[in-house]
Amino acid sequence: MHRCVDRLPHDRSHLLYDAKEVAGPTKLFQDSIRRWLIAHLSDDSATDRNTGNIAEAVVVSKSTGVFCGRVPVDLLFAEWFPSCDLTWNVEEGDDITLGSQILSISGPSDSVLSCERVVLNILGRLSGITTRTSEWVSESGSVSIACTRKTAWGLMDKWAVHVGGGLTHRLSRTDALMIKENDLRIIDSKRDTGSVISSAISSIDFEKSAAFVVIEVQDSAQAISAAESWSENQKIRGGEERIVILLDNMGPQKCRSAEALLRESGLRDWCILEGSGGVTLDGLHTWIESSMVDVISSSSVNMGVPSIDLSMLIGGS
Repeated sequence: MHRCVDRLPHDRSHLLYDAKEVAGPTKLFQDSIRRWLIAHLSDDSATDRNTGNIAEAVVVSKSTGVFCGRVPVDLLFAEWFPSCDLTWNVEEGDDITLGSQILSISGPSDSVLSCERVVLNILGRLSGITTRTSEWVSESGSVSIACTRKTAWGLMDKWAVHVGGGLTHRLSRTDALMIKENDLRIIDSKRDTGSVISSAISSIDFEKSAAFVVIEVQDSAQAISAAESWSENQKIRGGEERIVILLDNMGPQKCRSAEALLRESGLRDWCILEGSGGVTLDGLHTWIESSMVDVISSSSVNMGVPSIDLSMLIGGS
């Protein structure tokens, strides 16, 4: 159903979709979907009027791409348009081409027409993100691709990235511990950054948070400070988890230098290196060839992405 992703801590898809026993979206994801659906339905004044003769409609693709959106649309019809029946012709992550019939909708004509725009908006946007993500992933080789917490539609954006083969990264502020530049300044703006980084890492509740901790650094020296402090604390507790060092706005060459210093210091195995800041699809090959990072994160994976062009036709194509 979903394209393969490396099992880095940035992969939080298990918090969105439970594949065990009865597969389906988790309560966390369902609650998020409902909030977005309520907004879409309210703005479009869309309701299940349950009037009119029975009509058959088909959603058809007018372009090529990778499909996403079945999970939220299933929830939409189950809870807001129960008078309608759906027949899907694709699964999440399937390739679609010009003329592909995505799904058929059968129900009272007024209800079918009422849901049209909401359905097309959801499927078009999410499929657009999944398509763009799959392009990044196909160009990235062994380096994983992750989105950021810059989203327009919250967890639905994250889901579309996952379906396209990318990593969701943190789902919320509370999903994983991230120590950002501003956090370090709040801790102590007077001491040198390396000392503050060491203090911040030493104060972490490792038993609770060690599986996924991200620290944002601006240069190689800060990366070394973070890795040294992390390794010292892990050796004391006998832990093996790695810290994610986010090399922020350093560019591929400076990231490569930081990676080399970490390796020379014997600290590389204690960290996952994440490159971020100004990464574009056009410049991705330079990052892949030069940066030596493990994962690249960019808001360009899901923000400002054109939707897949879809239409809904009464009576089929």
